[in-house]
Amino acid sequence: MNKLIILSAVCLLFSVTPRAVAQRYTVSGYVTDRANGETLLSAAVFDAVSSQGSVTNNYGYYSLTLPAGEVSLEYSYVGYRAEKHTFSLRSDTVLNIRLELDNELQEITVVGNRSETGVRGSQMSAVEVPITQIKNIPTLFGENDLIKALQLLPGVQSGTEGSAGMYVRGGGPDENLLLLDGVPLYNVNHMLGFFSVFNSDALKNVTLYKGSFPARFGGRLSSIVDVRMKDGDDKKIRGTASIGLIASKIQLEGPIIKEKTTFNISARRTYIDVLAQPALWLLSSEEDTKVSGAGYFFYDVNAKFTHKISERDKLYLSTYLGDDVIYLKAKTRDSYTAYSGDSSDPYANQGIEESKQYMKVDWDWGNAIAALRWNHIVNNKLFMNATASFTRYRSSLGLSQEEVVKNDAKPDAGQKNESGLKYNSGIRDWTLKADFDYTPNTHHDVKFGAAYTYHTFTPDVTAVKIKDDEFVDENIDTVVGSPRVYAHETAAYAEDNVSLGRRLKANLGLHFSSFHVQKRHYYSLQPRVGMRVLLNDNLSVKAGYAYMNQYIHMLSNNTVSFPTDLWVPATDKIRPMRSHQYSAGVFYALKNIADFSVEGYYKTMENLLEYKDGASFMGASTNWEEKVSMGRGIAYGVELLAQRSFGNTTGWIGYTWSKADRIFDQPGNMLNNGRRFPAKYDRRHDINVTAMHKFSDKIDVSASWVFSTGNAATFGFHEYAAADSPSYDYSGYASNKHTYIEGRNNFRYNSYHRLDLGVNFHKKTRRGHLRTWNISIYNVYNQMNPFYVYVSSEYVFDPKTQQYRDKNVLKQATLFPIIPSVSYTIKF
Repeated sequence: MNKLIILSAVCLLFSVTPRAVAQRYTVSGYVTDRANGETLLSAAVFDAVSSQGSVTNNYGYYSLTLPAGEVSLEYSYVGYRAEKHTFSLRSDTVLNIRLELDNELQEITVVGNRSETGVRGSQMSAVEVPITQIKNIPTLFGENDLIKALQLLPGVQSGTEGSAGMYVRGGGPDENLLLLDGVPLYNVNHMLGFFSVFNSDALKNVTLYKGSFPARFGGRLSSIVDVRMKDGDDKKIRGTASIGLIASKIQLEGPIIKEKTTFNISARRTYIDVLAQPALWLLSSEEDTKVSGAGYFFYDVNAKFTHKISERDKLYLSTYLGDDVIYLKAKTRDSYTAYSGDSSDPYANQGIEESKQYMKVDWDWGNAIAALRWNHIVNNKLFMNATASFTRYRSSLGLSQEEVVKNDAKPDAGQKNESGLKYNSGIRDWTLKADFDYTPNTHHDVKFGAAYTYHTFTPDVTAVKIKDDEFVDENIDTVVGSPRVYAHETAAYAEDNVSLGRRLKANLGLHFSSFHVQKRHYYSLQPRVGMRVLLNDNLSVKAGYAYMNQYIHMLSNNTVSFPTDLWVPATDKIRPMRSHQYSAGVFYALKNIADFSVEGYYKTMENLLEYKDGASFMGASTNWEEKVSMGRGIAYGVELLAQRSFGNTTGWIGYTWSKADRIFDQPGNMLNNGRRFPAKYDRRHDINVTAMHKFSDKIDVSASWVFSTGNAATFGFHEYAAADSPSYDYSGYASNKHTYIEGRNNFRYNSYHRLDLGVNFHKKTRRGHLRTWNISIYNVYNQMNPFYVYVSSEYVFDPKTQQYRDKNVLKQATLFPIIPSVSYTIKF
């Protein structure tokens, strides 16, 4: 009998226990800011009982599947007070959490608490940049700038001084995918590259990926900059207004319907054109010159609207509009005595001839984007984001001149000459995409999705008009340039951030893309792998591989970013760019002191484009494909980063040793005689030191010091006389000289270094508003850094020949000396 009871109990145990052990439930919801309802991206959710955790996605949503029974959940986010919830988990549970702000200044950090990064995450070469940090870094003219903050990180280089361009791990500026709420921006520069289009007051979160790319991203070779805008306060209206040295901006956010519908609107405009008015008035005061309008300015407008349909559904509408504008309208008048007929008779047909010239310049370029997104919780483990978006970049240049000549002796014999030029280029995209986050359990974080984009490229269209009443044969009215190109791009991806035991974690993914253009089909299957081995709680080793494909090129032969840079597609003649990147690194967290990392990378690039020698965007050829050569590139380097992200003193020290070369050695595409040459912004050494210190709630200071090897440039240092001309002129010196150039980028500018300082003075007003005075100094010790180097001819005395002769020398131009600035900001 006892044996029967024991046998029955064992059978019952085996029939019940597996079911009980296997019973698991899912806790899911949104993590937001208690004060304003703003979703918190990458907030950590951790169960102390099972030692399992998760993070919120780009929309603040999390899903965590745990064994049934007691759970103790801790929700945390940098700068916010952690919150604990202990309860018995008996069914699927929706738990929306609102965290309370603890100390806002703690957000000054290079890497946040995202589990993908740092010692424990599988993702390497990724950096999160809080907006608070961007606002505290001292910058040119006191205008805080997202791109300039990213330039201070290892592996990211700027172009010329003050430029907002990015050159990541040996790549070009067109190899960076910049996303604003998931929508690409093609030209992110204002003021010819000295400022970026991102208004920091409108932004919430920024993540930079510079290698080992997750499969959900594609379309570029070098980096992904994922920028997210604020949703807007869901409880009360608040805002920020700021007045600076060259620009002012305002930002407003608040509820339309409390805790349901919100808005976030910001605008920025420079007033350089207003500051230039005294000079224009002085010019217009001349008797024969009248400038009725001239100037330059840029502006940005960001707007975002969020509507909560239900607990499972949200709608988002994001828009951006920004333009640079250069304009000129002037009139000149010139009078002189005209003679005709017999020149021996000074009074024959004499008259007063008057010439009036009208000149007009209209040059504007910029971006416009719009995106409508729908978030839907399919179930507690599956989250969907569907997006329909539009993006447009265009550059339009118009030049016109009209001359009217009249003679008072011949009132019926007036003459009118006209000339004009219009240049247009641009790109338009219409996109539909769907992204899914699936979390079956705590060991898997699966993402998958698909997208379709319809591209319209306008590479370069030039309209020329010339009308001359005196010479009829020269009248021209024509349009030249490349025809429009239409393309279809599709993409699909799947990735899994999987834990294989406690010490091993991997991010495995595939990205598939296709590009259909001019009856040509391109396909690409791109594997992505990221691995992490946790040696102990504070030390890990990581490695990654990524294959990237890019169907869009940017053509540029300028040292700074110009709106004449052309965005062009892969065609039946021009193949897509491809890149293989291998990376490995060691990550160490020294508790209560700093985090350290060392990363090495090796990257190969194929089908890179550069203009042929002497070619430009306005050449004699009618098609841009005839002006370019196609080649390959190699880049490799080592990056070191030491960072402190807590306490009153925060900051980082970064160092990069790198090398980037180009090889154009194929027949018909040869540059530099097929020999290997340095890329335009190849630099051997880069050092960045950034520090911020909070003395009190009323005062905090910041400083940054940068050093880099000089940029590369091309110069000829030898001259020779042409064989079919006299070797020497009458003075005995060579004439018809020709310059011999040994190779592309054969010269180095002087090394670049600069110190910037900034201080903020905070004070609360009687009404509870926070006002801040910022004083910053750019280039504190007035270092004369080279903006560009040019050849100048000097007339010097040669003691050997006892004669004067021309001598070519290199001279350096400096653009920015020491520049102090001040700005005033009030938060209400």
